[in-house]
Amino acid sequence: MNKYLLVGMGGFVGAIARYGVGTFVTQRMGLRFPYGTFLINVTGCFLIGFFMHLLAERGVLDLHWLYIVVIGFIGAYTTFSTFEYETMRALQDGQIGVGLLYVGSSVLVGFFMVWLGALAADLVP
Repeated sequence: MNKYLLVGMGGFVGAIARYGVGTFVTQRMGLRFPYGTFLINVTGCFLIGFFMHLLAERGVLDLHWLYIVVIGFIGAYTTFSTFEYETMRALQDGQIGVGLLYVGSSVLVGFFMVWLGALAADLVP
């Protein structure tokens, strides 16, 4: 199947998932901290750790999954530009603690989730 079509299919689902997760979390947690974007980014980190480990390290997945999941789905699902904008807004609004907490927790938890995803991929037969 055409690589562009695979990326597009994954991207379509990733964009819908991003909107759904972000809306769901924001409605329940509010806007004081960007919980929706944070959850999307760290779960995206887990997924990229999981799938890249299966693809690159273990070679157990067909290369089509790279286009569908990693480039398409995760590329549309994760929200780095939104993360950067929300951080800028927090700092501009004088919420330096929230901004620093958001950056620090996103980087640390994101790295942990990539590592956890790779470990989870090792459990796949």
